[in-house]
Amino acid sequence: MPIINSVAAFADEVAGWRQDIHTHPELDYDTIRTAGVVAEKLKSFGVDEIVTGIGKTGVVGVIKGRLPGDKVIGMRADMDALPILEATGKPYASQTPGKMHACGHDGHTAMLLGAAKYLAETRNFAGTAVVIFQPAEEGGGGGKAMVEDGLITRFGITEVYGMHNMPGLPVGHFAVRHGPMMAAADRFKIEIEGRGSHAAKPNESIDTIFMVAQLVTALQSIVARNLDPLESGVVSVTSIKAGDAFNVLPQTATLLGTCRSLKPEIRDLLEKRMREICAGVAATFDASIKIDYFRGYPVTFNHEKETDFAIKVASEISGNENVLSDIPPTMGAEDFSYMLEERPGTMIFIGNGDSAGLHHPAYDFNDQVIPSGVSYWARLVENAMPAR
Repeated sequence: MPIINSVAAFADEVAGWRQDIHTHPELDYDTIRTAGVVAEKLKSFGVDEIVTGIGKTGVVGVIKGRLPGDKVIGMRADMDALPILEATGKPYASQTPGKMHACGHDGHTAMLLGAAKYLAETRNFAGTAVVIFQPAEEGGGGGKAMVEDGLITRFGITEVYGMHNMPGLPVGHFAVRHGPMMAAADRFKIEIEGRGSHAAKPNESIDTIFMVAQLVTALQSIVARNLDPLESGVVSVTSIKAGDAFNVLPQTATLLGTCRSLKPEIRDLLEKRMREICAGVAATFDASIKIDYFRGYPVTFNHEKETDFAIKVASEISGNENVLSDIPPTMGAEDFSYMLEERPGTMIFIGNGDSAGLHHPAYDFNDQVIPSGVSYWARLVENAMPAR
C-alpha cells in the first residue's frame, strides 16, 4: 500500500490532534475551540492565507504550489459533533457530557490538517490547494452557510472534494460511485385539529387518533404505490404526539418525520403526494390538517470526470482491488452537497474498519485510517495539479 512515507512518519501526531478534538466536542456552529485549534495548526504549518468566520465558524486555509497554475482544488472536512452521551470508555473520551464525536468529524478534521501540513511543507504542485473546515454538518447546514458566505467565489475554487469514514469497510479501502451518492433529506410536520371528547363518546369527537392511524398508513403508500419500484424514496414518520389521558380523545395531534430521495422529480413527488393525502384525510373527517414541508440538504451528486479522478487517486493509495467504484447510494444525507452544486467534484468514503456504526454512542474514529486519508488528500492535489 503506497502510503506517503513522510505522512506515515507523522501519523501518530495527527492521531494526537484527533484525540484532542474528540475530547472537546462542539455542536452545530459552536465549533469555536475546534476552529481555533485548526487555525493555529494551519498557522504553524506556514499556510499562505488563513481565513476564519466563513459560514459563522468555518476556517479556510490557502496553500500555493511551488509553481503557478489555473486550478484551485478545494478539500472539505466537517468539525461538529453530536448530542450523544459517549460510551467508548476511551482515555480521550468526551469531557462534555451529552456531546461526542460519534460520526468521525474529529478524524476528518485531523486528516485534512495532516494533508495541509504535508502540502505546505512540500508544495509539489502547480496551482492552489484550499483546505475547508466546516461547522454544522449534522443538520445545521454549515456547507450552505459557507457557500453563501462566498467560499467558492472568494477563493476561486474550480473543483471540490469531500471524504467521510465508513464503518464496516476495511481500513485502507475506499468506496464511491458516480452520480447520486447520498440522498436529499427533507422533514415534515403535520398538525391535526379535530374535536376532542370523552373516550366513551367517540361519536361526539372528530378523532385525531383515528386520523393519525389513517395518515401513517396512507403516507407509506407513496413509496409502495406511487413510486416506480426501480426508483428510491423514503417516507418515515418518526414522532407522534397526541393526548395525555386514557379516557380522553385529544383535540390535536402532531406528526414529525423525514423524506429521502435521490432525484429531484422523486423529491417533488413525495412532497406533492404528502400534501394531497393530508388534504384528503382532512376532507374525509371534516378536520383541519396543516403540513409544513421543509426541504433540507440536496442530493450529494458526484460528477463523472472528478469521480473517475478520485477513483484513480484512491487506487494509487490502496490498489485497484481495494477501491469499490460502484457502491449503492445511501439514503443518509450530507451538506457537502451544497458545494457540489456549485463546482464539480466528488464525495468518497474511506474504511473505518470493524467499528460501531455512525451516530452510535460506542463509535470511535479508527486512527489507523489516518495514513490512507492524509495520503489521499495529498495525492489528489499533486495529481490534479502536477508540478512539471
